[in-house]
Amino acid sequence: MQRFINNPDLIVDDLIKGYVKAHKGFIEKSAKNDRVVKRKNSSETRKVGIVTGGGSGHEPAFLGYVGENMVDAVAVGEVFASPPAEAFYDAIIEADSGEGVACLFGNYAGDNMNVKMAIQMAEEEGVNVKFVTAKDDIASSLKETSHRRHGIAGGVYMWKVGGAKAALGGTLDEVIAVAQKAADNTRSICVGLSSCTIPAAGTPNFEIEEGMMEFGIGHHGESGVRVEKLKSAAEIASMMTDALLENFAFEKGQNLALLLSGLGSTPKMELHVLFDTIEEVLKKQNHCAEMVLIGDYATSLDMNGVSLSLMRLDSELRELLAYPTKTPGLTIVRS
Repeated sequence: MQRFINNPDLIVDDLIKGYVKAHKGFIEKSAKNDRVVKRKNSSETRKVGIVTGGGSGHEPAFLGYVGENMVDAVAVGEVFASPPAEAFYDAIIEADSGEGVACLFGNYAGDNMNVKMAIQMAEEEGVNVKFVTAKDDIASSLKETSHRRHGIAGGVYMWKVGGAKAALGGTLDEVIAVAQKAADNTRSICVGLSSCTIPAAGTPNFEIEEGMMEFGIGHHGESGVRVEKLKSAAEIASMMTDALLENFAFEKGQNLALLLSGLGSTPKMELHVLFDTIEEVLKKQNHCAEMVLIGDYATSLDMNGVSLSLMRLDSELRELLAYPTKTPGLTIVRS
């Protein structure tokens, strides 16, 4: 394994130190916990606090979305591992300014367990905490059991609109309601072309043979819907878009937000090649991709692959997505 690594067992600590130094103007490490990163002066503005967290290796998710009008504090886990309950608890305490805290995270067993423990601890300290889980990965469970689905790149929408609503003075219940609306109206799908390598292991954690692709692969290498021969970019783009539209089952044309994220080693050139077909497929079915993000927004270490997320828009979600934010992973300026 040839990587830019010091000690593979300490790579998350090195990641946090580098991230905080690089963006020291608006983020900092918590004095309470080395695995919590917070927005500078996060508790000085009286508003609903926004907290998220998860395993490392998905950068810029999760710590890359800490900043202005988005996430206030994040719990950082080991590579592909949930942060402990104590880290979520400390992130909640850092984000609390007296108006309550919204904890918005992906639907994974470890995160669910640790967040609920952290919420109980925080409530014993008098902090009002509510949560929403992203369940946008349509390949991770059947439509009939969609409550079991995992949260992947579509979680970016939940953090964005939740953070914007809080910045605009929304109550905790209002922030939770709009974050839930974003989660309910978002679907995602991934395609993988190669494996990823966990630094401490030093070898790929699964295998995709040369000339093959895995449709519906998970962000940690969870098995996809099927493995098949590698197709052209146009065919892959059509398959991904059709899968999401079929899952939505729209009765008429929709205005959609679209997020196309590389999974770690996918050239941005290829992302735009994919988008060209995705836009055509949407247009042919009378849908409009009016708010488009293309780049690396939620990755999987060094996996060669792509995730496509679509969110059905209404006037509220559109307004909150467009609200200015400045974070390492996403910057939106006032138009």
